[in-house]
Amino acid sequence: MSLGKEMGTQAGEKGGRMLSLSVDGKSVQVREGAFVLEAARAAGVEIPTLCHHPALEPYGGCRLCLVDVTRPEWGGWCKLVIACQFPAEEGLLVHTATERVVETRRVVLDLLLARCPETPLVQELARRHGIEQTSYVANPEPTDCILCALCTRVCDHLGISAIATVNRGIGREVAPPWGEAPPDCIGCLACAEICPTSCIPYETSEGSRTIWGKTFEMLRCTRCGRAHVTVAEADFFAGRGGVPRSYFELCDACKRKEMAATFVKLSRGAAGFSVGA
Repeated sequence: MSLGKEMGTQAGEKGGRMLSLSVDGKSVQVREGAFVLEAARAAGVEIPTLCHHPALEPYGGCRLCLVDVTRPEWGGWCKLVIACQFPAEEGLLVHTATERVVETRRVVLDLLLARCPETPLVQELARRHGIEQTSYVANPEPTDCILCALCTRVCDHLGISAIATVNRGIGREVAPPWGEAPPDCIGCLACAEICPTSCIPYETSEGSRTIWGKTFEMLRCTRCGRAHVTVAEADFFAGRGGVPRSYFELCDACKRKEMAATFVKLSRGAAGFSVGA
């Protein structure tokens, strides 16, 4: 079962009246309830993020999406805000690359590069902002975890809450309770799929999957025989949101083939051919 299907409606889907604002001099319209980050993307302006996902509530943890906002009546005064959490407003002027914004992002990336000196995603973002090496003491035990909390948040969003961010300071990390195999984990891989640095390890064999120190039995597709979902995941989602247990009998590939075959039959019937032809 794909991550997008499990998570359902995206958080960015909102209703309401249209608002007009400016992002780096580009006029853009967004619906009331949208955030500055959405307005910037609608205007084609790139703002770097590491902890944002459109299907989850804004978190504001990475601090990379900082922008300056102002209004004509503010007399030149600007406010530094987090684009993913600051609501779009009528007449708002957004500046994504002021000297203050760029310098603040550089500081954030410098610190992140010290924590994750060997992580390609962090290295690339740092290089794009003119940082080749961190000016701080690099982590003697490099990690790929950037503490974006996407994994824990998606786990909570699905109603599982098998993992959490634990400890403080330099010892902060993502882990299951007490560092043991989490009893609530269903092996759905949502945490691993959403991780921007692919730092959550797992193994899937022909008949089992192991993640967070817990091994799961796999359910096989009744058509092609491929192991495609854990039994625990099928049991957890069966009956939720109107999803029957039979939904998990076929893998995604076989579902697509079945749907394609149905469309072909329908199109033949609409064209005057026999549906069984």
